[in-house]
Amino acid sequence: MSSVELTDYRPSEDEPFMNPRQREYFRAKLNAWKDEILRESRATLETLQGESQNHPDMADRASSESDRSLELRTRDRQRKLIAKIDSALKRIDDGTYGYCEETGDPIGIARLDARPTATLSLEAQELHERREKVYRDE
Repeated sequence: MSSVELTDYRPSEDEPFMNPRQREYFRAKLNAWKDEILRESRATLETLQGESQNHPDMADRASSESDRSLELRTRDRQRKLIAKIDSALKRIDDGTYGYCEETGDPIGIARLDARPTATLSLEAQELHERREKVYRDE
């Protein structure tokens, strides 16, 4: 399937769930997302290496360190996101992508399109979050 076909294609609930075209659509979406994150990470690394100057003013130095810390935390979150993307790509390969890890039910095209790394159906995710809130409140 060509990339032109994928850009024009939008999966729908009217077609068989996780048919080959849908799997390729989500594979392309996940790979594009991963490529974008890696591109941003390289740019950040170049910027941080270029900014390793010593600031004479304490306020400038503190501001620079704060910016650097925030950027590194963002990159760490994105590193974890890449692991989730890789996991989703493996699930596409083994045929489990798009199915809830808890119930085995289809997750739903709209949810996957909005959050391609989703592993739980909307109902299972809501139940998980309610349980998490109860434990946090105790």
